[in-house]
Amino acid sequence: MRKMLTVALTAVIAMYLLGGMSARHEIFPWPQLSALKKTAVGEKPPAPSRYTFDDKKRLIVDESKTLVSCPVQTDRTAVLLVLGQSNAANHGGQRHRSNYGARVVNAFDKECFVAASPLLGSTDTMGEYWTLLGNRLIESGQADSVVLAPVAYSGSEVARWAKGGDLNPMLVDTVKQLHDSGYRITSVLWVQGEADLVLGTTAEAYQERFLSMVDTLRQHGVEAPIFISIASKCLEPSNGGFKEHIPDNAIVRAQLALSRSGHGIREGVDSDALLDGDDRYDDCHFGGTAGEKVSQAWLDLLSGDSHLESSR
Repeated sequence: MRKMLTVALTAVIAMYLLGGMSARHEIFPWPQLSALKKTAVGEKPPAPSRYTFDDKKRLIVDESKTLVSCPVQTDRTAVLLVLGQSNAANHGGQRHRSNYGARVVNAFDKECFVAASPLLGSTDTMGEYWTLLGNRLIESGQADSVVLAPVAYSGSEVARWAKGGDLNPMLVDTVKQLHDSGYRITSVLWVQGEADLVLGTTAEAYQERFLSMVDTLRQHGVEAPIFISIASKCLEPSNGGFKEHIPDNAIVRAQLALSRSGHGIREGVDSDALLDGDDRYDDCHFGGTAGEKVSQAWLDLLSGDSHLESSR
């Protein structure tokens, strides 16, 4: 009897280990058994979520949002078009919400919502610091109301924003929606470059593609200054980046050259230099301290912008 129990126990343990190895490495018999189960009982429906995304994984619905009347733009309204990749999107380590109710709003699809992370119009569902910037613009007395219109896509390279790129039509559509809502964009804030450094985009190619995007904006009536951030740092292979960062690289050289090229392009926040390792929660994306630093840096830049100065 003892021998039979030992054999049975050994068999059970072997089957358990085999099942675990099979599932982990997707080898026989796990894939076959899994497919058989799906055929027999059907696919398990996804769990309910408050979020809805479009085909490009952009957040377009958040059931927790508070719909409000869009504020009428005056000469003391900041309308910020936010563009770029994950560090401009909802990938931050800290969420924020409007401290001033409907005076800081997230404009999307011709509607306005009280600004709160995550913002509609960008990818991901984590935090962001644009709402914090909106709060600070009002707190500092630079604006009476702030309209945030983000269109940021995690991992996007500059070619996708240029004419012919898949994000260019979305950019045009957002600009048209703002115009139809009675808004004149006062500043364009660009936070992007990390993806192009990894891809090996040359400085010349980066400049050409960025200027193509600028032409798109100008052709659709955006006369506002375009602030281009100095952003190229996203470390570690887990983020698609490198082990170490070289500050003097092709993307930074392109961004600096663009900021001095005219066309209404100005130098934005230098997050490469401003932030240290503790500010990035995974060696790439902005944590809470990063959001505090960059939002203050954007506030300082916008305070010297003639579009805002003229509205005081």
